[in-house]
Amino acid sequence: MSLEDLVNHAVDKQRFQTIQNYITFCRNYLEFITTGLQARIVSQNENHYQFYQYQDDGYYNISRPINTHLMYEAQTFDIASNQFLQALEQLRERQLPDDSLRQVFISTIYTVQQAIGATLDALPSGKSNQARKVNGDIFERLIRLLIVCLNVDCVSGTVQVPIRDDDSGAILFHTSYQHDLLISKDDELKIIGSVKTSSKDRIDKLFVDKFLYNKLTSTALPHIAILLNDVQRKKAKQQNRYGINTTFLPGHFKAYTIKLNPLDGVYYCDIRPNMIADGLLSQHIQTIDNFFYRDIWQLLSINGQSLEEVEIEEGENKESE
Repeated sequence: MSLEDLVNHAVDKQRFQTIQNYITFCRNYLEFITTGLQARIVSQNENHYQFYQYQDDGYYNISRPINTHLMYEAQTFDIASNQFLQALEQLRERQLPDDSLRQVFISTIYTVQQAIGATLDALPSGKSNQARKVNGDIFERLIRLLIVCLNVDCVSGTVQVPIRDDDSGAILFHTSYQHDLLISKDDELKIIGSVKTSSKDRIDKLFVDKFLYNKLTSTALPHIAILLNDVQRKKAKQQNRYGINTTFLPGHFKAYTIKLNPLDGVYYCDIRPNMIADGLLSQHIQTIDNFFYRDIWQLLSINGQSLEEVEIEEGENKESE
């Protein structure tokens, strides 16, 4: 496929309805970049990141940072994506895939989503906001599809939350909250989740959403966050030299965790070194394989909120990025 074909495909969210839709698109993109790029630019400060520069068909745009430790090349993607689907099938049957497939799980999700994001980077600069919105929506749908693939009920939508009188317990009124992931089992809402491509400008909301929901409902419903990465392109002083900046705010994360409430799981594809090295961060932030291998099943086993008390209206989040 040409870059024009890939871009036209990526901007149409309706083309991404199944996991196989994502895999097929990714395969086409990886085949394109083997010969279709102007250049691959190596990050000056973290050399395992690269930026793809397009030719005139992509306005010579430079892509988002790509972690080469996670991003598959075309020749390895077919094998990895098949292993990924096999791991999903095992999880669906409540079997634990071999630990050797954990990295395949992380890298396949990362590669599939970054192929879409990098394609959208080829849009003209005036459409960059559209690209961010579309990319966020598509990532949210990918995570939801993966959860549903495990035979777990998961939708995006609005929850009508009952507000009760503290003394009598009577419902006074309902208020609505929109969430990316509403995960249910046995007629109970079990997990509420946020899916974002990065925590930039959103980290406060991740914690406040849990605080408000549980305070208003007098519940302890688990809240999780699934994020793709937390890096962005930084242009160096020298012309045409690029590096990366982190968009993660460790001070904010620690403060909200200690003083407000900890989230019940924070998961990254491209996890930053300080999230592993820092003692507090490493307790609360993990790679995305841990959610699918272990944590989703543990969280589903906890008592949830009866679906008779909450009304869920399905519909994709209008603010996902």
